[in-house]
Amino acid sequence: MTRPLRIAVVGSGPAGIYAADALLKSDVAQDPGVSIDVLERMPAPFGLIRYGVAPDHPRIKGIVTALHQVMDKPQIRLFGNVDYPADLTLDELRRFYDAVVFATGANADRELGIPGIGLEGSYGAADFVFWYDGHPDVPRTWPLTAEKVAVLGVGNVALDVARILAKTADELLPTEIPGNVHEGLKQNRAKEIHVFGRRGPAQAKFSPMELRELDHSPNIEVIVDPEDIDYDEGSIATRRGNKQADMVASTLENWAIRDVGDRPHKLYLHFFESPVEVLGEDGRVVGLRTERTELDGTGNVRGTGRFRDWDIDSVYRAVGYYSEELQKLPFDVESGTVPHDAGRVEPGLYVTGWIKRGPVGLIGHTKGDANETVASLLADHAAGEFTGAAEPEPEAVDAFLRERGVRYTTWEGWQRLDARERELGGEQGRERVKIVPREEMLDASGA
Repeated sequence: MTRPLRIAVVGSGPAGIYAADALLKSDVAQDPGVSIDVLERMPAPFGLIRYGVAPDHPRIKGIVTALHQVMDKPQIRLFGNVDYPADLTLDELRRFYDAVVFATGANADRELGIPGIGLEGSYGAADFVFWYDGHPDVPRTWPLTAEKVAVLGVGNVALDVARILAKTADELLPTEIPGNVHEGLKQNRAKEIHVFGRRGPAQAKFSPMELRELDHSPNIEVIVDPEDIDYDEGSIATRRGNKQADMVASTLENWAIRDVGDRPHKLYLHFFESPVEVLGEDGRVVGLRTERTELDGTGNVRGTGRFRDWDIDSVYRAVGYYSEELQKLPFDVESGTVPHDAGRVEPGLYVTGWIKRGPVGLIGHTKGDANETVASLLADHAAGEFTGAAEPEPEAVDAFLRERGVRYTTWEGWQRLDARERELGGEQGRERVKIVPREEMLDASGA
């Protein structure tokens, strides 16, 4: 092949951009060269970095700087507001590209199969995160009338949800939250937030820094019951072998032995409480029933047969993300992933990120994941496994999308949108204010 290798990366979050970066750093980028189009269903790039990270975590959002440097490379083009498969099917992608890498992530909430989970007042964490992060495809308002809220799960998303519910709107105003989110949070009536985990402190999936940040707010009193501090041999082994788990457990221990202060919003971290039913009345949430669990020696838990009903007005499940099934790709319903061999679905078709391995691991794990997938792609290319694109000219994609009437954004368009959001922020003494409506994003991008 004498022309540059044409690659489509579907998804512009860290997984997709790291895959593009790995391709640019490979030998094939020199000979015969590589041309990469990153396709993104949103008008703006960066996936869950933009729409899945809490707005009061600018440090995590700083990874955008590194992603930006990759996307600035001349071998990469961005096609935003392009949806798979509505705007480009798999057959059409193969018409224009030698290989396709899907990096579509996991955007839906994993289901929790307990009675009452579908009652009014019961929500998926992902939907709430999309709301406060200004996702254009969710409602502009959110019901925040509950005074006592349960969050099910002990990962970082659960912490984000609990923290946003427990903070005041004015605490969050200096961040990039849109105006509609600030107005919504001003109506928030939550005074008690209860976070429930079915296992113990050593098994919590919080990041140590995220956990400690809960205590930094002048309005949040974090409370841990001393009876929830318990370890078995498996838990002790986890702490010895995992520095982060040990730091989390130590922080929780310190909180359990201190006196409860007088900050106005109480955030309780409960362990050894397994949700078994969301209680309802007249079709809406009025409580939560949990079963007390106990450690079994291995770090896992078993039920004790002792139940407790909690006075709760609303429930958020944060038990994990789940990927959408991709048309014409195999799919494992249980894991929510595409079956693969080192990222290879078949020669010319690859996956990376959460659609490949499930929604586990931090952003740093994504880079190694992308490197593995790209290695499989390059091996197939070297072995002559690619059939070759019928229309590999870059301008063929532009012409196809224009003919189909797709109003797509570009990398230059993102820079215009970025500048406009920063301009709006500057008018309010803030770094950025997100534009939410899709049409306004497209207009600001010059799509």
